[in-house]
Amino acid sequence: MKEKLVIVESPAKARTISKMLGKDFNIMATMGHIRDLPKSTLGVDVENNFTPKYVSLKAKAKVIKELKEAVKNSKAIYLATDPDREGEAIAWHISEVTKANLSNPKRVVFHEITKEAIDKAFKNTRELDMDLVNAQQARRVLDRLVGYKLSPLLWRKVQRGLSAGRVQSVSLKIIVDREREIEKFVSTEYWNIEALLSKKVKSAAFKATLAGYVTKGKLEIHNESEADQIKKELEVSDYQVLKIKRKSNLRQSPAPFITSTLQQEAWRKLRFSAKQTMVIAQQLYEGLNVEGEGEVGLITYMRTDSTNVARTAVAETRDYITEKYGPAYLPKQARVFSSKVKGAQEAHEAIRPTRINRTPDFIKKSLSADQFKLYQLIWQRMIASQMSPAVFDNTTIDIEAKHQPSKTRYLLRTTSSVNTFPGFTIVYIEGKDEDEEKEQSSLPPMEEGEELKLKSLDATQHFTQPPPRYTEATLIKALEQNGIGRPSTYAPTISTIQEREYITKLKGSLKPSELGMLVNDLLVEHFPDIIGIDFTAAMEAELDKIATEKLDWVPIIRRFYEPFIKEIEAASEKIEKIKPPEEELDELCPECNAKLVIKRGRFGKFIACSRYSKEDDGCRYTRSYQIKTGAKCPDCNSDIVEKYSKKGKIFYGCAGYPNCKFVSFYKPLTKPCPECGALMTKSGQNWAKCTKCGKRKKLEDES
Repeated sequence: MKEKLVIVESPAKARTISKMLGKDFNIMATMGHIRDLPKSTLGVDVENNFTPKYVSLKAKAKVIKELKEAVKNSKAIYLATDPDREGEAIAWHISEVTKANLSNPKRVVFHEITKEAIDKAFKNTRELDMDLVNAQQARRVLDRLVGYKLSPLLWRKVQRGLSAGRVQSVSLKIIVDREREIEKFVSTEYWNIEALLSKKVKSAAFKATLAGYVTKGKLEIHNESEADQIKKELEVSDYQVLKIKRKSNLRQSPAPFITSTLQQEAWRKLRFSAKQTMVIAQQLYEGLNVEGEGEVGLITYMRTDSTNVARTAVAETRDYITEKYGPAYLPKQARVFSSKVKGAQEAHEAIRPTRINRTPDFIKKSLSADQFKLYQLIWQRMIASQMSPAVFDNTTIDIEAKHQPSKTRYLLRTTSSVNTFPGFTIVYIEGKDEDEEKEQSSLPPMEEGEELKLKSLDATQHFTQPPPRYTEATLIKALEQNGIGRPSTYAPTISTIQEREYITKLKGSLKPSELGMLVNDLLVEHFPDIIGIDFTAAMEAELDKIATEKLDWVPIIRRFYEPFIKEIEAASEKIEKIKPPEEELDELCPECNAKLVIKRGRFGKFIACSRYSKEDDGCRYTRSYQIKTGAKCPDCNSDIVEKYSKKGKIFYGCAGYPNCKFVSFYKPLTKPCPECGALMTKSGQNWAKCTKCGKRKKLEDES
């Protein structure tokens, strides 16, 4: 048995670290959490200062046994879990469960998995930081109190299987509030008039838009008749250049990624969900096998709200820019960014490549398609963050159209923006497609007082648009701006409200379902503080102070809990049983010809007659609720559908049941096995497996 034991969370991280530490160290992985609050009970002793009652996870019994044995036989124990509050809490749980606390374990913290960072971390070990542990523990206790008190209320008053949560319910409220804005929005008609003009001498034509009057200011055109009248006057007006304004603008590069901006940009550019982004980022962080290097961590820690970057990384980036792009692309001073996130942990680093010279093209063949796309995005953003600003020459030209008979002086305006120096945009363009950015407009040279010639006029009808629905990217931005949640919560929060069917995705936008709106309205009516944006943000700030100001967490929880439990008791008395909304199908009951609807029962959804009742005058027709997966049954070629077991578990079976009894507990995929053409099923987070020949392949090609 090796005398030095290092404990981490994931096997991938363990493999990467083991190559760097060498044979003197025994590296073991917990496979995530090994202890948590129990699922079946509240697990918090409210009467005894909210003491959490942790239990070891049954699924980790074997891991725990092996860890205990290793701890017993090790002289030095290092807890190398992730460098955030949750990682600190996991390290504490490991220490408590394995009795490593009796051996005075050392905490090892690093933000990147590289040889240099690992060596430095092991030379600078510290004790467990109980302020960080308590900050995480307080969040866990608070979330448990909210979830385990609110969710049963929803079960009793609405239906089984619903849930509510401190961050989850506020996120739902933000989406529902936007939907209500959209529903109340009244669209109004307006018209734009655009003129195609040119110089008197032969030159390229350009467009100018009617902006108002020269002296009276803004002009609004409400209908076609008004547009036609103005158009008639413009057709017989005299045009001349009134004023030319030229200005050189600098566009500074964006900061390197933090968790929220990475999730937003990965959605905008790559159409990755927040969950997908974090899964891939974790793979890049924990280490991948790079040709010529072996297992190596490719990016720094992916859960962060800090834009800080290590000085060595900045220097390395600046050297690369000088060598690759030349001195003109390097600002005189290194760029420093301040975090815009409330409560940001400035001791952390931004998300960046661990080595800037490890270019995307250099390691492309070692990565999957999705890993490459995300790594390239992170690498480009880091390079761009230290580059010179882009320079644009912006020109605004005001043009007078004078209608001689009426003496009316209309104002038209045209603008151009010409990129005279690309700066950081040679590498990275934020939130836009590169092709869009390259389409620059230019205007022919003109002088003030110069007469122009009208070539044509075009009047177009428009209607004001409601505010857009949130996407994952814009919701994450809203949560961040309002101080709700923290980097580790964005992806699971969005996943949860989708899994509960509170929202649906509609062309990438988040639309609340009728059930989601019902649950939200109930919570807003009876728990306005709990799901209030300001209240939740203030609570986040209080929880942060446990770590930053070393506050006692118990009084903070008590101040929240005492009024909260009174609201729960009052709501239990006040709220009547609510019938959840039913979704009507375009199908008639085969027994009584009434409409069929989707109902929700104890074990999930089922299809029933709209007259369904166990009374004598009701219709008792029901059938299982099935969702087509798009895959075909390997036995009879019928559709494979998603089904619910009697205990509410999801499984997949042939739509031709009972004639065909094909069943799978793994999600079937639409693309067949590349080797034998048989059905492939999902067999892990990123892998698919053939049901016939056993061939395994990465899931990146599965839409």
